Amino acid sequence: MRVHFIGAGPGAADLLTLRGRDKIHSSPVCLYAGSLVPKEILAHAPPGARLVDTAEMNLDEIIAEIVEAHAMDLDVVRIHSGDLSIWSTMAEQVRRLNQLGISYDVTPGVPAFAAAAAALSQELTLPHVAQTLILTRTSTRSTPMPPGEDLATLSRSGATMAIHLSIQNLDLVTTELLPSYGADCPVVVVFRASWPDEQILRGTLSTIKEIVNTAGIDRNALILVGRSLGQPGFGESYLYSTARDRVAEGEV
Repeated sequence: MRVHFIGAGPGAADLLTLRGRDKIHSSPVCLYAGSLVPKEILAHAPPGARLVDTAEMNLDEIIAEIVEAHAMDLDVVRIHSGDLSIWSTMAEQVRRLNQLGISYDVTPGVPAFAAAAAALSQELTLPHVAQTLILTRTSTRSTPMPPGEDLATLSRSGATMAIHLSIQNLDLVTTELLPSYGADCPVVVVFRASWPDEQILRGTLSTIKEIVNTAGIDRNALILVGRSLGQPGFGESYLYSTARDRVAEGEV
């Protein structure tokens, strides 16, 4: 028996990886993260599979489901939205499985920031403009940020930021970033990237709050901030430059 952690991607069912699809299809027990996982992905489960929505379950209850499946030697898929490497709660589940001696593997998924960038047809790193992307979030009542990871500190780099799980803290986001990025810095809010009801809102640090409030968006949105957004005046990379000596680099 094995637990297969699956990153289901940002929302669009066809962004699920082939590996993830095949493991869902071969597992008779499926634990999935509520409304964040589309029903089309659950359709890959085999006939008669046990489908368990974990949205209202605590960690003990989730592990109990896995332990029960383990006792019956039934493989389990644990489906999370996006990619499992960030804000997925996989780590605490894996810690329990290690303690119980239950084996598992991990299949990555398309992360929300990548889906948002695709919706914008935007490369987030541009030559001579931005070469660093910071993935972060803001504090909530349940999960405070560690010391030194507040937005004001991170903003000193000037890097492009993908700020997750923070649309309800948009006032804090703009207040913390204004001193380093400036009022005219581009901001894009992408609501439900890759879903049928996806929305893209563009503004600046000085205007984005009003734009978002007018649209009535208060959940399931990613905030992108940085000079790379909508920046036409960037240079060209060395990778495809005519000045590059591909013979000397052994590429012929």
